[in-house]
Amino acid sequence: MATEDQVIEVLSKINDPEIQLDVYTLGLIYEVKAIDENNFYIKMTFTTPTCPYGPMLVEEIKTKIEEELKAKVDIEITFNPPWQPSDELRSILGV
Repeated sequence: MATEDQVIEVLSKINDPEIQLDVYTLGLIYEVKAIDENNFYIKMTFTTPTCPYGPMLVEEIKTKIEEELKAKVDIEITFNPPWQPSDELRSILGV
């Protein structure tokens, strides 16, 4: 049985190819919720609505969670609110 913490651990290993930071640290993940013991819901965003890597990231998340946790995930993409890097993240990125 997988847990929300294990899903977050997997997300912490998936890097945005342009920024080279993981999607969880970037703040692209708005919500992780267990539906039942092997099904999860993730609400996420992209750095921009036209992110060319968005579909690839979604597929990578689904594949990694299935491979590593033997679980399924339903991913909702939202742009409300639009992604804004935190002050801490801006510092990490040198912005």
